[in-house]
Amino acid sequence: MDQPKPIKITDEKVALAKAEHFCAYQERAQQEVRDKLYEWGLWPDAVEHIISQLIEGNFLNEERFARIYAKSKFNQKAWGRIKIKQGLKLKRVPDVLIKKALLNIDFDDYLAALTLLLQKKAATLTEKNQLKRRYKLQQYAMGRGFEAEVIADILKNSEL
Repeated sequence: MDQPKPIKITDEKVALAKAEHFCAYQERAQQEVRDKLYEWGLWPDAVEHIISQLIEGNFLNEERFARIYAKSKFNQKAWGRIKIKQGLKLKRVPDVLIKKALLNIDFDDYLAALTLLLQKKAATLTEKNQLKRRYKLQQYAMGRGFEAEVIADILKNSEL
């Protein structure tokens, strides 16, 4: 099977225009853009110069990216804080920005989302043994990135 030839860009202005389009399409982390620029075959000096120009032009903003990433993963995929934090770490977002982004998630909404998630999962379980049932629910919610203490509180206070 033939692999498509990777795009090679040698002109910095062309690369900047392409990178601006890449960033305008959706919010990106600096590392994503950096990886894409290296993939295009640019030299390290050119890559860093383009990154700085993108930041100056407000095409790249790590804090904005972290906020949007956290909010969208929580709202659309019902991810918990742990999984969101891991996703941001994979994108090499600084810890300070990760903490700020996670603070934007309202705790009441967080509890409501977890409760809804557990209710939906409980409806699909056929397990009759209450201990096994609670264990399965807890494991499911932990797999979605929710904290064990929060899960335990909701399971203790509800009839799932």
